[in-house]
Amino acid sequence: MAAGLPGPVRPEQAPEESERLARAALTRIAEPGDELVGRWLAAHGACTVVAALSGSGRPLSGRGERRWAGLKLRAARARPHADLEAIAASGGRFVCPGDSEWPRQLDDLGHAAPFGLWLKGEPSLRLWALRSVAVVGARACTEYGAHCAAALGAGLAERGWTVVSGAAYGIDAAAHRGALAVRGPTAGVLACGADVAYPPGNQELIRAMGERGLLIAELPPGDHPTRSRFVLRNRVIAALTRGTVVVEAALRSGALVTARRALALGRQLMGLPGPVTSGLSQGVHELLRGEATVVTDADEVIEQVGMVGELAPERRAPAVPRDALSPGATRVLEALPGRGTGELSRIASSAGVPPSEVLARLHELRALGFVERDGECWQLTALGKGHPIG
Repeated sequence: MAAGLPGPVRPEQAPEESERLARAALTRIAEPGDELVGRWLAAHGACTVVAALSGSGRPLSGRGERRWAGLKLRAARARPHADLEAIAASGGRFVCPGDSEWPRQLDDLGHAAPFGLWLKGEPSLRLWALRSVAVVGARACTEYGAHCAAALGAGLAERGWTVVSGAAYGIDAAAHRGALAVRGPTAGVLACGADVAYPPGNQELIRAMGERGLLIAELPPGDHPTRSRFVLRNRVIAALTRGTVVVEAALRSGALVTARRALALGRQLMGLPGPVTSGLSQGVHELLRGEATVVTDADEVIEQVGMVGELAPERRAPAVPRDALSPGATRVLEALPGRGTGELSRIASSAGVPPSEVLARLHELRALGFVERDGECWQLTALGKGHPIG
């Protein structure tokens, strides 16, 4: 058996610690979301799986020879003790199912659930994830998208919701920065080790999240990102949160992978619409034609993912002076000619109201500044000529 790997549980060894060590080893042996390994884990436990892969246990069923050989090669290089020491030295920790900090909603991923998570940051992942929203979108976003994502991140964080994203360029970074700007909670799910700042251009942002928020990784310390790992980490973003908001996304976008995962997991899916002329809005609009819900700000997002009664404020047009008029006064006002003057009899005929009542309404409108008198005739003032709707 390779040095540093846990063997079968001995009487003097706590099962919890041996399980933790084995799960830490599996994060280096198998790729994130490996469902075959996940099935083995569910059937036999982490210690048995690692023992089999390291050569000290019986082989497991359902394996292909090439796959088995590849996993065994990785098992020979796994050093979970060293990885746990490395994450501790960087101020982080490793959590796995059974820990009080483990967010149980990740178990919804079934056999594709993480073996464990490597974290950096002081807050409790489980508590932060209870009220969390994913904000995702295009890396090469527009100024409009970046502005909307930052405003959404700030608005959610101010209201006590954790903003979760992938720490990538574009929409991800804007959402994280919006939350950090208001000193609110934000968590980045990485496609590399929790101690690796990737992408390089976001090093300062990732450092800030490690100090003031949370960094979350399935991969062990020092491990590097690959194209497939970026796609795989999206399932964690979707499962960890109460809902996912897509701000900008082309028709072929990694953000849509997160969106589809969120739907499959029964999470709320939302989209923030953009210009119909923008290719980066096409993916979002396609979602909105399906099962996604339109949102435009943090209040509307919280209405979708929050508790019963957390409703967005009712949208109202700005009040205008005409709103205060009685129906009778409004009818007389609308009977006056748009240009020039009108005699009392013609106004009464147009309004279908007796002249005596029209005269009373005209004096009322005159006192409010909507009309003025010109001899025996009446005409609209500038206020009276305002559009009846706004």
